[in-house]
Amino acid sequence: MIDWKRVADLRDEIGSEDFEEVLPLFLEEVLGVMDTLRDAPDLSRLEEDMHFLKGAALNLGFEAFTNLCSAGEKAAAAGQASTVNLAEIIDCFEASRATFDAGLAQGAAA
Repeated sequence: MIDWKRVADLRDEIGSEDFEEVLPLFLEEVLGVMDTLRDAPDLSRLEEDMHFLKGAALNLGFEAFTNLCSAGEKAAAAGQASTVNLAEIIDCFEASRATFDAGLAQGAAA
């Protein structure tokens, strides 16, 4: 579910100290989009939202979430935004986030 090598690479690229500072800000932006998708999705923006989330997911090593966002982005770009399973995307994000947080606490990206 998480590509820990990618997370470690990101930490190495920006440095451990900056990683610890940037990570909460980055997740806050992602959570803002996720809250919108959960509470009041705007299907006219779904392609852009999926693109943003896909990029964030790639940076954080959220593999399964990346794949769902990519598929959602493609569907929305093809005019099929209403077919995107937002509940599945939200559930995958929450599971990925829990795995990510637990892994960080255990030093998986060190």
